[in-house]
Amino acid sequence: MQTVRHDGRETAFRRTDLGQGKPVVYVHGSGGTHKVWVKQYGSHTIDRPAVALDLSGHGKSEDTDTEPGLETITAYADDVCAVVRAVDGGVVVGNSLGGAVGLWLALEEDVAIDGLVLCGTGAKLGVNDGLLELLASDLDGSTELLHGTDMLFHDADGDIESVSKEAMRAVGLDVLRRDFLSCDAFDVRDRLGEISIPCLAITGEHDRLTPVRFHEYLAENIPNCQQVTVPDAAHLSMLEQPERWNDTVRSFVSTV
Repeated sequence: MQTVRHDGRETAFRRTDLGQGKPVVYVHGSGGTHKVWVKQYGSHTIDRPAVALDLSGHGKSEDTDTEPGLETITAYADDVCAVVRAVDGGVVVGNSLGGAVGLWLALEEDVAIDGLVLCGTGAKLGVNDGLLELLASDLDGSTELLHGTDMLFHDADGDIESVSKEAMRAVGLDVLRRDFLSCDAFDVRDRLGEISIPCLAITGEHDRLTPVRFHEYLAENIPNCQQVTVPDAAHLSMLEQPERWNDTVRSFVSTV
């Protein structure tokens, strides 16, 4: 892992040079770490250098003292901005909360990126009241709910699901709660027309957390955005169907 220092903290990232051109920068979702992108920076690649970071308070990155909501989204966008500048990144790929951070990066941060992949995310990310109630005190209950049918996974390998649960528990309840409260407050539906860079909106056909219609909405309202649905997958389509997912994103990145 490498780090970049910014805004009084260090953000950790993993870089894998298995391709040519500008690195693609990958941003995980709520309660995740850079490891959710193992099928992109490991044996399956999109033929570009891969940089996967840990947002503040996740994995190896130092935390930030922010209130849930746009203050936290902004701090996370600062993390991504610092990494993009450090590695001269091109396309940013964000999953779920990471997609919201990517949208905020494109709208608010003073950094040039070539394109944006919005994976399992949306312009508004309201969170189910039942999950918010569990997040008040029950880490195990929250983790189990998120790994229910067609939530994070549609039909994942048992090992992948176990690793996902373990990673979420390692992040801890406080950060997980902050992540989801920040998602719940996020809404940029009235600003999508300001985004001028090419975008790809992609998720699994069974995604119950951020359904396909969220991505159709992004494609309809961002001036230069295409939409793709990955069969036989849910919210973490890049883990469940890495070859299909990577083929789609490789094609998008090549046009950018």
